Parts: sequence; structure tokens; C-alpha cells
Amino acid sequence: MGGCSTWAWPELLLLLLGSAWLWVGSAQPTSPGPTHPPGPQLRFRLAGYPRKHNEGRVEVFYNDEWGTICDDDFTLGNAHVLCRHLGFVAATGWAHSAKYGKGVGRIWLDNVNCAGNEKGIGDCKHRGWGNSDCSHEEDAGVVCKDERIPGFKDSNVIETEQSHVEEVRLRPVVSGGRRQLPVTEGIVEVRYKDSWAQICDQGWDSHNSRVVCGMMGFPAEKKVNRNFYKRLKRAARTKGRSPRLGSRLASKSQPKQKRREDVGPKKRLFTERQQLNYRLHSVSCTGTEVHLSLCSFEFYRGNSSAACGSGMPAVVSCVPGPLFATGNAHKKKQRQQQQQQGQPRIRLKGGAKVGEGRVEVLKSSEWGTICDDRWNLQSASVVCRELGFGSAKEALTGARMGQGTGPIHLNEVQCRGTEKSLWNCPFRNITQEDCKHTEDAAVRCNIPYMGYENLETWYWDASNVTEMVMSGVKCAGHEMSLSHCQHHGASLSCRNTGTRFAAGVICSETASDLLLHAPLVQETAYIEDRPLHMLYCAAEENCLASSARLANWPYGHRRLLRFSSQIHNRGRADFRPKAGRHSWVWHECHRHYHSMDIFTHYDILTPNGTKVAEGHKASFCLEDTECEEDVAKRYECANFGEQGITVGCWDLYRHDIDCQWIDITDVKPGNYILQVVINPNFEVAESDFTNNAMKCNCKYDGHRIWVHSCHIGDALSEEANKRFEQYPGQLNNQIS
Repeated sequence: MGGCSTWAWPELLLLLLGSAWLWVGSAQPTSPGPTHPPGPQLRFRLAGYPRKHNEGRVEVFYNDEWGTICDDDFTLGNAHVLCRHLGFVAATGWAHSAKYGKGVGRIWLDNVNCAGNEKGIGDCKHRGWGNSDCSHEEDAGVVCKDERIPGFKDSNVIETEQSHVEEVRLRPVVSGGRRQLPVTEGIVEVRYKDSWAQICDQGWDSHNSRVVCGMMGFPAEKKVNRNFYKRLKRAARTKGRSPRLGSRLASKSQPKQKRREDVGPKKRLFTERQQLNYRLHSVSCTGTEVHLSLCSFEFYRGNSSAACGSGMPAVVSCVPGPLFATGNAHKKKQRQQQQQQGQPRIRLKGGAKVGEGRVEVLKSSEWGTICDDRWNLQSASVVCRELGFGSAKEALTGARMGQGTGPIHLNEVQCRGTEKSLWNCPFRNITQEDCKHTEDAAVRCNIPYMGYENLETWYWDASNVTEMVMSGVKCAGHEMSLSHCQHHGASLSCRNTGTRFAAGVICSETASDLLLHAPLVQETAYIEDRPLHMLYCAAEENCLASSARLANWPYGHRRLLRFSSQIHNRGRADFRPKAGRHSWVWHECHRHYHSMDIFTHYDILTPNGTKVAEGHKASFCLEDTECEEDVAKRYECANFGEQGITVGCWDLYRHDIDCQWIDITDVKPGNYILQVVINPNFEVAESDFTNNAMKCNCKYDGHRIWVHSCHIGDALSEEANKRFEQYPGQLNNQIS
């Protein structure tokens, strides 16, 4: 190996991410406590990934075997004792449910109960060594204060610089590669001290490439022309010169056909001065790992510049997903594949960023969620790759991306990580008792670096604006950049308006998500003929059809389709009116404040999409009518109180209050669609607007009305929506 020595990690280290592990004895440097009967020597270490040096999964060496601690009844007091074992002064937190990954081997301790001032873990109450009813999905972790105990001696600390692989990148070395984003092909490099080092490709295979591509945000890998990159190593060995690899290395002594095959007319290596500095070798992945640290590998030690004698730097080429594809040919091929496959059967909802969200699957023509029992990174990675992203960064549980609605289709999904689709993974069908939407599973996926954060968009004091560059911007919400949205182009509509119309944004990681309880609309719909003399206030608030102005007031009546609406906030932030209380409008007739002029639209549509009747409701009282268990009400309209809808609560507008209707006096008998749209003008931010519309089939015979098949806009498959709508131009319930 060119004079370089190598050393290998123990097998267990390779399984547990190669993270920095601290092996310490149970003795403390502080004043000695009471003596204990001699027993097995205890040692402790932190493991897991991703993490910092002062946090991780706690592992205990007992009876000549490493094991973990179960999180049952775990407390901060336990964490304090364990952090002192590890040489830190105290704990700042702890983690449950194998946050730092699942351990292997024995689970040594369960139901640990420390007050926090004990000298050692052996002084705390527990079920006994090796007595546990837990699985490694319940491995406990700790977060220690980053301050060491003075004088703490640890003879077993592994050198940190040799112990972990955290940052990985692809460095393009092909002409034009550095100008194009995303980078899909290049040399694999790992962060080493303050620079980057390479990996020897001896034994490198497609499984390794798959792991690296997944980390970089790509769903798949493809074969690399290794002969082409061999020149890089030869160039790096040229001392004191800067060879032009695109020309000089394509030696005239080579056959012309061979040169064309290896280099190609557009593929040239960059001029390189960098000397290769190998860090890893003998990398061996199964292809299911979410990070290179999970694979087995060995480190070079000492002078590694002459290492990897018969090999070369590992090079990877990745296949981008549809959102990140570049080049018309590539995009066309992916569009053809999507058309052949039909509507996707999996999607992400409720996320603040591309590549994250609640996992929803399509089954029996209806979208539903996945219960988080046994949800892990392998299953999450299958979802991410299926959607065109890389491997999973996080497998989220407990409805971290908001609660879904409708059915919970799957439970205990257990993917190996090699499956092409989540539907190829073993799972258990759900039963009514199994799960609630508070257990909806979610993911955060690795996505390619696109450089969009370096463009376009700032929020600042508009007084220094000197030029308008865009106008008429209309986004659907899924675009990666403002430049991808519709806009006026070069024909700016406010070029010379100064600062008056400068747009701005306020960004947030979380948002509300409102949706209507569709079954309640169906259950409560009825017709009422209401006398005009009882509708003066409603007329003042524009809650009647325009023909009401021509009526012979106060004689006669209006025919109203009435129904209740129960509006839930299933998002991750409270829904608050756009305007503060200082700008709410007082309505003397109904004696209440309107915090939003239009909160909902109610419409009756013909089968061809024509609107024949409409209504609207101002948010005269946005409040928490009821909440889920363990959720406290925050908003109440009484006494000019704050208005809003708390996460996990709902606001109920009963069918018998004013304006909770559609005036159908002028509607003729026939078949119609009832449509209700919440927050129709997008005045308040939501994580998902596609579920703001609800539609029902209606049959009106002139005397009675039948309302049926009510559903949220994005709840059904495309095919089911077509059967429901049965007219062109409106194939789903999404707001246009």
C-alpha cells in the first residue's frame, strides 16, 4: 500500500455508523463515594448517527458484552448520571425511540429510575441486568452538556479524527460539470480535518454508489466509464506540472477510436493541481444504508498520498429524479415513464420544503396515511427514492408533518431498503383499534443541491428598491424557484411604480392546514324557506343572491340550502386571521367583528362547471369550538378575544346561524355539485391548499335536495374524480 499501514474497525463499529465512541470506566475523578461489592466492570460509550460528540445512543459494557438501555420510564435524572459516566458534567436532554439508530446485542437495563445525584448507574433502581421487555426500537440516548469533568481520565477514547465519516460530497471533474446543477457525477470525497480526501475504489461496487447517490439526493446510480477517470490518477502523479487533462492525456499515440470512446466530444477532465489524499478503502455497502458511515470500511493512517496503488479515486454517477432532471432528452424519457405508470400511488403532504411531508398512499381509489408503528429509515428511504429523491434523512413519527384525514391504509411497514416501491414491502393492514392519525408517519428526504438559496428572494425595507424585475407572479406552490412560476416576463406591469408595490415574504417552517369535515355537510344539509323579514342582517352582509334586491321586502321568502361546517386545523401551526384586532370590522346588525371579509365560498355548480348559486361567509368568529384530547383551547371570540383555530381543534358553524347557507331561490331542479372552499383567497398561509375544497353531488327536485358523495378535494384518485365530476375541465377538486 505504498508504505501506508491500514487498520480496521471492529465489526460492531461498522454496523453503528463509525461514529465517535467514548469508552470510559465507571470510576469518577471526583471525591470517592461509598464502596460497593466488587462486580463486573462497567464501561459506557456514545454511538449512533447523525449526532455530535456529546450526544448519542448510550451503550453499556457489562459481563463482557456491549448492550443498550431501554427508554421505558427514562428521565433527565438518568441522563445526568450517564453523562457523568461519560465524562461530562451534566445532561441537557435525552432521546427515546432509538433516535440515534437501533443498537445490537443485549438490552442491559430497563425501567431505570435515577434521582440524578447518584454516583453511578448501579445505584439507580432498575429491573435488573439483562431483564427487559424492550426491543432496540426503544434504545435510549442522551444529550450531554458540552463541558468535561475537570481531570477526567479516559484511557479508552478512540481518536476522534480516525473515527467518523460525516460529510460526503461529489466533486465534478468533467468539463462543464461545475457549472451545472445538480452535480450528478464526480469523485466521492469525505471531509478530513479542514480539507477533503478521496476513497480508494478497490472493491467499489454499485451498492456503494447507490448509498452515495442516495445521500446526494438521487434515487439511483448508473455505471461510470472507469477508464476515462484513470487519467485523473496519472495526472495527479505528475509532479510540478498542471497537465491539461482534456488534451494532453488524450495522447496522440492512442488510437483515434479509443480516444473518442473514453473522452467523447463534450466530456473533458478539468485541469487538476490537487494531489490525491486517500482517506478510506475497502468500503463495502449493502445498498440499503442511508449514509456511508453505516457501511463497513477501513481508514488509511499516516502518509496516505501514495496509497491505493492499483486503484483510483472512487467515482459515482447518479440518476436525478424528475424534479431535478436536466436536458430535454432526459426529461422526455422520464415523462414517458410517468405516463406509462399512470397516477403515482404515493405522495408527500404537509411539508414546508420539497422532499418532506406526511406519507400518503392510494388504495381502493382513496388516499390515506401510514401508521408509524415500526416506521424506520429503510422504509422511509424506499418512499423517498420512489418519489425521485435520495435516501431518507429522517423517518418521522407522531404526525410530525401534521395529521392526515380519511383512512389509515398501512401499518408496521417493514422494508429492507431494496424495494422499488413501498407497495413491495411487507406490511399489515390496519384495524380500527391499531392507530390514530396522531401516529401518521412522515419523511424528510435527501434532495440535490440546486443553489436556489443563492438567488432571487429577499424581504427588506422597500425604501431602497431601485428596480422591479418581476410582476404577475402566480405559483402553484410546488415550484423550486420563482422563475419556474408564471409571470409577465419582460412586460412588467409595475415598472415605474417605485416602492409602493414591492412584494415581500415572511418564511416559516410550519403552517396551518384547514380542511372541512365532509361527512357533516352531507349529514346536515336541508332546505329552508326563510321569510324575508328575518333576513335583513343577512342581506346587509351580502349573504343572499343578487335577485333578493328585487324582492318585495319584507314579504315573501328565500329558499336556502343550509348545512353545518366543521373546519379542522390539521397543520403544524395555529390558523390566525391575516389582520390584527385593530383592523377588524364591527357589524352592528349581527353585533360581531369580522376578522376576515371572506373565510369560505359556497357554490352550486352545474355538471359543466357553471356557477348557478353562490354564498360566502365572513370569519365573524374564528374560535376553538372543540379540541382533540389533551389539546387546550386557545381562541374564543367573546369579549373581543383573540380569533384563530389551534392545531388539533376545530371551529363549528352550525346550520342554524345566519349566512351558513346558499341562496338557491333561482335554481331550477336538476343535478348539481355543491362546492365549499375554505380560505379561498389564500389570505392566510397553509402547508397545503389542495385540501381546502370539498365537493358533494346534489339532486334537487324543486322541493327536496339529496346531498351525497361528499369528499375533500384531494381525497380520491384521478380516476375516481373523473367518475365523480363527469365533465371536462375539472378533473379534480383542487382550487384553480
